[in-house]
Amino acid sequence: MTEDPTSPESRARAGASPGVGAGEGAGDSAGARTGGDSTGTAGGSASLWSHPRVHASLDGLARLEPRRIVSLVPSLSEAIEVLGLGDRLVGVTEYCVHPAGAFERLPKLGGTKDADFEAIAALSPDLVIANQEENTPRVVRKLADRGIDVWVTYPRTVREGAALLADLASLGASDEAIARYLTPVVEAVEAAEARRGMASRATSQSPARSHGSGPAREDSRPRVFCPIWRDPWMTIGPDTYIHDMIELCGGRNLYRDLPAPSGGSAESDRRYPIVDLDEVVAAGPDVILLPDEPYAFDEADARRLSRSATPAARAGRIHLIDGTLVSWYGPRIAEAIRALAAIFANP
Repeated sequence: MTEDPTSPESRARAGASPGVGAGEGAGDSAGARTGGDSTGTAGGSASLWSHPRVHASLDGLARLEPRRIVSLVPSLSEAIEVLGLGDRLVGVTEYCVHPAGAFERLPKLGGTKDADFEAIAALSPDLVIANQEENTPRVVRKLADRGIDVWVTYPRTVREGAALLADLASLGASDEAIARYLTPVVEAVEAAEARRGMASRATSQSPARSHGSGPAREDSRPRVFCPIWRDPWMTIGPDTYIHDMIELCGGRNLYRDLPAPSGGSAESDRRYPIVDLDEVVAAGPDVILLPDEPYAFDEADARRLSRSATPAARAGRIHLIDGTLVSWYGPRIAEAIRALAAIFANP
């Protein structure tokens, strides 16, 4: 979703085309966001972390009790609003559309990639919330140089997404808001982690594996293909929020075992690989998820894949899903776990 040469979107546009955010996070409506390298990639971004106004966590910022917040991350804008802290928001991006109608009266400060630095600075925020994959070092650096604190988030696991929601709640959410939005997320993550741990132990302690009496029991989790772009096809590899969500909910990411980059390979090639559809079919996914963002997969895509020689097609396990379930961290996590766990558990 960035135009940095190493980013998913620029690689895709160059012969490939998209991006995911977040999530990684990613992700929030990333396909439409272009312009600039991502905060965590090229362009001298390493120097950003030594800047006293750029923060990798909320530690030391919460005590400042920020009252004028600009959010450049759609999923976190939603989180701030539902936690009852929406009155602190003074500006958001044009992609901050949830909850519906909540931000109609707020200034729209451009997209996640082309955020308007001058417009942001003019609002005199005491905190700007950004994301390492969603936003650009150019804007982060300019804001920091202007003396504005920028919190650069980067959750790559569902637990980290839940912790991020807790950090936002620490800014002053009421006990009622915490009970309604944060507690269910924490409980859902803990329950899913417990289920994953039990399944892992059951596999490792099977008689075949324990006593060497035969081949180890095969991993029974469904193999999941979740593309994030088409023409070319792009999917998710390890060390991404979407990967962790799939694995936490009982699926097995089809591209979970990609090797670490070596030589001239970029880390983004591993985290967001471009794939050949014939190779995907040959790998035999049991479930195919078609999210509606960053690329808006639709019924035509589902019909095309339903004609493929895959277990997913034969079993009718090709699902068009709300893309926020796999890529928006925050208050949607509990529902995402419920929905995806049900998909993976029901052949």
